[in-house]
Amino acid sequence: MNVLIVEDEKSLSKEIEFFLAKEGYVCEKAFTGEDASEKIFVNHYDFILLDLGLPDYEGMDLLKEAKESNPEASILVLTARGSTDDKIKGLNLGADDYLAKPFSLLELQSRMQAITRRKHGLNKNIINVQGFSIDFQNRTVKFETNVLNLTKKEFDLLHYLVLHQKRVITRLQLSEHIWGNVLEDDYDSNYIDVHIKNLRKKLPAHFL
Repeated sequence: MNVLIVEDEKSLSKEIEFFLAKEGYVCEKAFTGEDASEKIFVNHYDFILLDLGLPDYEGMDLLKEAKESNPEASILVLTARGSTDDKIKGLNLGADDYLAKPFSLLELQSRMQAITRRKHGLNKNIINVQGFSIDFQNRTVKFETNVLNLTKKEFDLLHYLVLHQKRVITRLQLSEHIWGNVLEDDYDSNYIDVHIKNLRKKLPAHFL
């Protein structure tokens, strides 16, 4: 998923980015509220990991901006503010979850997966579609007992399309989700067609 990490502590931000990138997430970082505000206004994200304690911006204001500019983004607040009032205020403004510092990166990933399951009405990290079993956590696709040999981008495309199977998805949305922040004149290039074509070859082959 396409993730914006808003965290002024650069070492922690890079640690989160490194961990999530290994798990298949496309990450972008913002170290200031001003930079985050600009990115949130221009781009669309699946997840926004938001530190409330920014030196140049009120975190709650940025949370409101994020909900207005990226209404479909899941927002996970990362903060040292542990008071109940702060948590209630953040959740009331639209945050999906609240994770107090210090935290485990494995817990962060688990919280993100739980948010995704809730958002899409899932009770586990596996979806069964037309005989295919798609495991989002282990990033595998099976047909019966056969494991499909999908590339990272092919899996990411399939993952995104299955989660949004009842919606019309634009090429720009696919580009931003799979490749992150892209120039507008690049989103209609044929790299999307190539990956979709490969998926169309690999998936039906297992029905034969």
